Amino acid sequence: MYADLSVDDGFGEVSGFDRDQMLALFAERGGDPDRAGKRDPLDPLLWRRERPGEPQWDGGALGSGRPGWHIECAVIAGMGLHGPLHVQGGGADLVFPHHEMSSSHARVLNNGASALSNAHAALVDYDGSKMSKSLGNLVFVSALRAAGHDPMAIRLGILAHHYREPWEWFDGDLEIGTARLERWRSAMSGNGGPASATTLDEIRRAMADDLDAPRALRAVDAWAEAALDQSNPDSETEIGAPGVVSRAINALLGIRI
Repeated sequence: MYADLSVDDGFGEVSGFDRDQMLALFAERGGDPDRAGKRDPLDPLLWRRERPGEPQWDGGALGSGRPGWHIECAVIAGMGLHGPLHVQGGGADLVFPHHEMSSSHARVLNNGASALSNAHAALVDYDGSKMSKSLGNLVFVSALRAAGHDPMAIRLGILAHHYREPWEWFDGDLEIGTARLERWRSAMSGNGGPASATTLDEIRRAMADDLDAPRALRAVDAWAEAALDQSNPDSETEIGAPGVVSRAINALLGIRI
């Protein structure tokens, strides 16, 4: 049994793809656009009879079987989180078909209400290819920690890249994160420093602007550089500023100094 996408006027809003793009990706990513008997090649599976060895449930008049991937996620999320939901996230490779289809299902189940917004992280490469279990080209945080690297430096290495922009992990990312962490800790080790209000405002603005973490890091870099600058001993000092900035980056960036 398949969903009838013609009843959902909002279908396509998540990806913005045209029909040719959708058909190509649907076939590439587990869909069945060429199956006979469908109203539309893009209609997603709602319920199917189980294959030998697969899990199955009683579908009443539909017989035993299992739900399709997209409706399964939409229903589980709605039941477990008591929707309507506001955000679903994942890698950019989930934009279509999975999040397009699950958003459509959620919208239909909510009588046309636009139930889901989407935030997708770009894919990360390593050694010239997308990180994936199938290729085995993964960099594990657990392995980096076991090698003695500070988890805050690892986090800074990752936050230096905007989550929507594709990027590749290099060992240099960890070196840059480590150096940045050391500068910040040195700058925040005293009782006073440059005024904190402007820096806090910039961090908040950056994170409110589609979680622009690289911009937030640059704001803290600028404050730390001013705090460590010994060339202007007469500059005004705000007592307690290091603590204010430290608490802000802990709360907003998850970086503990």
